[in-house]
Amino acid sequence: MSIEVKNVSKAFGNVAAVNKVNFSVKEGELMALLGPSGGGKTTVLRMIAGLEMPTEGDIFIRGVRVNDISVQKRNIGFVFQNYALFKTMNVFKNIAFGLKIKKWKRADIAGRVEELLKLLGLEGLEKRYPHQLSGGQRQRVAIARALASKPSVLLLDEPFGAVDAKIRQELREWLVHLHKDLNVTTLFVTHDQEEAMEVSDRIVIFSKGNLEQIGAPREVYEQPANEFVARFIGVMNVLEVEVQNGVGRVAELEFPVPTHPDGKKMLIGFRPYAVQISTDLAQYRYRAVLVRTYFLGIMLRLELELPSGLVLRSRITKEEYALLGLSDGREISLQIRQYRVLSSEASGLPPELHTTYELPPTIGEHI
Repeated sequence: MSIEVKNVSKAFGNVAAVNKVNFSVKEGELMALLGPSGGGKTTVLRMIAGLEMPTEGDIFIRGVRVNDISVQKRNIGFVFQNYALFKTMNVFKNIAFGLKIKKWKRADIAGRVEELLKLLGLEGLEKRYPHQLSGGQRQRVAIARALASKPSVLLLDEPFGAVDAKIRQELREWLVHLHKDLNVTTLFVTHDQEEAMEVSDRIVIFSKGNLEQIGAPREVYEQPANEFVARFIGVMNVLEVEVQNGVGRVAELEFPVPTHPDGKKMLIGFRPYAVQISTDLAQYRYRAVLVRTYFLGIMLRLELELPSGLVLRSRITKEEYALLGLSDGREISLQIRQYRVLSSEASGLPPELHTTYELPPTIGEHI
């Protein structure tokens, strides 16, 4: 493994910022640390870098315990959210700064900087100063500086948070291509779920200092480990049901959960794409009214109100919307194609019962 975080905690006075976190990063992997503000993700990144010391636990880089090793000796490249470029140095000198500190030969420095300028699309900008660059260019200079000494690990703290949406999208795509070319182990902190899903090989999700789930983007989206992940990653319908005779019920909805104990309340979650609708009121078991449509580009999100007043969210393409002749106020029938039992602090359900259930593609009056 390139990085191993073992039972690591960090407290600032009486405040626990990170609680007994364990995860590992494979050699050459691009991993996102994702979570809301105050979740602990940046603190974990800073402990790996050596900018913070763990209160307890161990951090290993390529098999070497680095708790007592200084920042300078960890062979890590670190990129801050605000770039932290030297305003009085041009691009060339900013990139070369760390190499001069490490007393590289002048010819080697020039060769390495030239190599990075080309690799990061900064050719012709070497004599410019930070204030003469765009936000995207400044971020690429910061990454070039971090990569100059050929680190074994690259750490990025909210790397695209200071640029606008268009530049952020371009930088995401650029980072994926750069990582593919360099194959350097990379961790980046973000609170942007879409960014984490789009860029990373795996995602580590934090909340209140706890590691909630780790997995590939598709895994954490389709198989959230608990209520927090389900609500934080994308959009999900989350309902509390009570189980009787192997069926969870809420309002008029029923969810077969044959392996779950009767008399227990639990959470059911399902993504909007799992809510299938039809203008044929006899096609599916449940009826609802389309109360509002949200335009999301090629996709539309629909708010559906059942007779009980319960509101569900569905998602379809704009072509499907047109084909069905939908409009706000239209009555439809629906079924929930797939749903998942979620863990919550109150549920007490063992992990093996956090099951995903899937119904046949087409269902009429009975489920």
